[in-house]
Amino acid sequence: MSDEEWQVIKPLMPWPAWLRGNGGRPEKYCRRLIMDAIRYVVDNGCKWRNLPADFLVPWRTVHAIFTRWWTDGDLYALHNDLREQVRIADGREPEPSAGIIDSQSLRAAETVAAGSRGYDAAKKVQGTKRHVIVDTLGLLLVVIVTAAGVQDRDAAKPALARLRDWYERIALIWADSAYAGKLVTWAKKHIRLTVEIVKRSDDVSGFVVLPRRWVVERTLSWISQRRRCVRDYERLSEHHEAMVLWAVIILMGRRLARSTSPKST
Repeated sequence: MSDEEWQVIKPLMPWPAWLRGNGGRPEKYCRRLIMDAIRYVVDNGCKWRNLPADFLVPWRTVHAIFTRWWTDGDLYALHNDLREQVRIADGREPEPSAGIIDSQSLRAAETVAAGSRGYDAAKKVQGTKRHVIVDTLGLLLVVIVTAAGVQDRDAAKPALARLRDWYERIALIWADSAYAGKLVTWAKKHIRLTVEIVKRSDDVSGFVVLPRRWVVERTLSWISQRRRCVRDYERLSEHHEAMVLWAVIILMGRRLARSTSPKST
């Protein structure tokens, strides 16, 4: 991280347990080093064991903190705080009122358990599938990882239910034709969400930029810029969700650092 990025992220970091009076020893390693080590794995796609010795932090410690921040919900809290800051800097309300949903199939490495993978016949991909919901700026709201064989409309139900639990202000979701049918009725009846299908015109051939849908497709391309997210290497699907969050945290941290740097003003 640059110094500007660290100044953005530092106030949002989770407080150590010993500072909250919950016992335990003071942390041994600098939190900036831990953050840089995790970001290195996400950005470069290396194995945890292959972390460069220059970080001066044992890889087991880095992995343990990566897991703890995910399990305790600290990673989502950091991500959500950064997203609110990006939205405010863009002149938006902190919480969105609409979103876009889509999915992306990924080839799975041999480290992914057999029970977590499947075959996407449409994309001809053997592996997993990440389902994401983003706001109108393309910032991540929800991510869920399933086997690649799970239909989009089936995975959309838990994703939309999670969205409703976390964001009461959202009332409208745009989606492609894969989400048409019973899902639209279910969302309206059970979680009070309007799912609007953005269809592709039958008269157009080749690549076409579709209204609203291009936003989530751009987000999927942003996530794929981080090598650890190009394929699924995680033994646990929850850890791939964490990798996606880290990919977006890197994006938002850099964006906020540019907007607050002296050169930008």
